[in-house]
Amino acid sequence: MPLTVELITAERVVRVEQGVDALIVPGAEGQLAIYPKHAALMTTLEPGEMIIRRAGQEEAFVVTGGFLEVKSDHVTVLADASEAAEEIDIARAEEARRRAEERIRRFREQADRDVDLARAQAALQRALLRLRVAEQRRRRTTGRPQV
Repeated sequence: MPLTVELITAERVVRVEQGVDALIVPGAEGQLAIYPKHAALMTTLEPGEMIIRRAGQEEAFVVTGGFLEVKSDHVTVLADASEAAEEIDIARAEEARRRAEERIRRFREQADRDVDLARAQAALQRALLRLRVAEQRRRRTTGRPQV
């Protein structure tokens, strides 16, 4: 029996997929693959790419951490934040990367003591993750990187 996968954030149900052959998630200790008849499991997720495989097709999502529960053939992903790869606005992600890098630079130069370094680093990590997932999706669908 295939998997049913629910991807949920605090704001919305991002996706509910039935008939899933495999789910690959960024687990706390590395990539984790969930297949039908997987043992019951609860674990934390790290920021990374989540992939849903069904009928030879893959769909990628960004998850920025959270929890995963496997119970029977039902998987619930409670993500801090998530978006499908095709929803990623690359220009917006590039601008977020640039802003985060600028805040980090100002902090290191002590030009701005109000910069929260941890928040700036987290924002940079999120922007880079979104860009990486969007680029990997492009490579899978077109066979070549963005120019």
